[in-house]
Amino acid sequence: EETVLGTVGVDVSSDWTKFPRYGFLSEFGNVSSAERNDVLNNLKDYHINGLQYYDWHSKHHIPLPTDENDNPADSWTDLFNREIYFETVDGYVEAAKDRNMASMFYNLLFGAWHPEEGDGFDNEWLIFNDRIHNSVNKHSLGDLGDILITDPSNEEWQNYIFDETEVVYSNLDFAGWHLDQLGNRGTVYDFNGYEVPLPDTYQDFLTELNEEFPDKKMVLNAVDQYGQKKILNSPVDFAYTEVWSRYQYQDLVEVIKENYEYSEGLLNTVLAAYMNYDAQEGSFNTPSVLMADAVIFAFGGAHLELGEHMLSSEYFPNTKLSMTSELSEKLKEYYDFQVAYQNLLRDGGVFNMPSVSGLTEDVRVNNWPPVFSQTAAVGKLLSDKQVVHLLNFDGVNTLQWRDNSKIQTAPKVKENFEIEIETAKTPSKVWFASPDVDGGASQELEFNQTGNKIILELPYLEYWSMIVLEY
Repeated sequence: EETVLGTVGVDVSSDWTKFPRYGFLSEFGNVSSAERNDVLNNLKDYHINGLQYYDWHSKHHIPLPTDENDNPADSWTDLFNREIYFETVDGYVEAAKDRNMASMFYNLLFGAWHPEEGDGFDNEWLIFNDRIHNSVNKHSLGDLGDILITDPSNEEWQNYIFDETEVVYSNLDFAGWHLDQLGNRGTVYDFNGYEVPLPDTYQDFLTELNEEFPDKKMVLNAVDQYGQKKILNSPVDFAYTEVWSRYQYQDLVEVIKENYEYSEGLLNTVLAAYMNYDAQEGSFNTPSVLMADAVIFAFGGAHLELGEHMLSSEYFPNTKLSMTSELSEKLKEYYDFQVAYQNLLRDGGVFNMPSVSGLTEDVRVNNWPPVFSQTAAVGKLLSDKQVVHLLNFDGVNTLQWRDNSKIQTAPKVKENFEIEIETAKTPSKVWFASPDVDGGASQELEFNQTGNKIILELPYLEYWSMIVLEY
């Protein structure tokens, strides 16, 4: 008798942005080589293939400071006055390459931080809240000062920041630029009083950036989906959304679907979705994280959540919450599962709603979106397969994914129960897999077909189970 002792997923993709599994780094002080290796080896176990280097830079308009000989500075401070060491950043980039992880440097596409005489910066590149360039549009950081916002479509600004980006690429072997914005800035104007349509300027900037650095990757954060349609009609390599005003599990799914539609089905999505956001101490709530990841992964997305620690807010160095060992181990199973079945989860297909019914009293199934006390079913149709995802909301306390107060509870486990699935064809094979059991290993299922319906016994359902009908 075979017994599953352990499993692992292996990704052999030639381009990591096809199936991005994005992590982050946020501490670049005096971090030893051994400490850096520990961080990266841990992320490797979750199959992280891309890293966002958050707040590694000096000024937004001069990300990498250099000396009079154009050599990079040994150290500098970031905008929160943390000391950054060049050796640490460079060491991470090189060690990540050894593990086939791509390093993406973080920076705004339109920010200037305390420009000084000698920086070569021109105030005419800024955007303004009025037509007579009286009030600069800025992002306040309180006592630390303001980030001044530039016009991304201004050619002189583009030339300036591209030159500074060349300095970065000449000294650090980053795979690309993780660009950020600051969401909807309201009605803004350039120095000459003309209204600046920011989403259009993003597209212009990204097109020029791609022409300037055609061999480098790029992605732009659509803050709460602002400007995403224009962004995804630019030559970016995957979709990235920082989620704010979408509160329910079904809202996360809508973001993923929107991104897929905007990119004409070409780009997969990474969500920056911060869990247990209002909690100030203790550990992450395991059911919160697993339920959110089950939904995101089932619909083909990825979740930016793992770095030197787990992410709980938009300020990535924040370590107010920790992972329990239980959550750490369970998440490895989820990431293994995402990799092992990525061609089913993230490689095309069309979502559909096959009719699925529970045939036992304690299993009630509805089509997506979720309903309390029931299991939500959603399908994906591929050329020779029908995938059916079951997401279990029986026993949960909330349908809000962020779970600010850590009230989410684990769903009730269901074992060895019968379900009925409508199918237009006769399957040649039916199998099941779940990240919640047997390490995600697949198991073939016997089934009986009558007309256009099959009946089968599903071995296990906790958070998420996947059934595949092969034709």
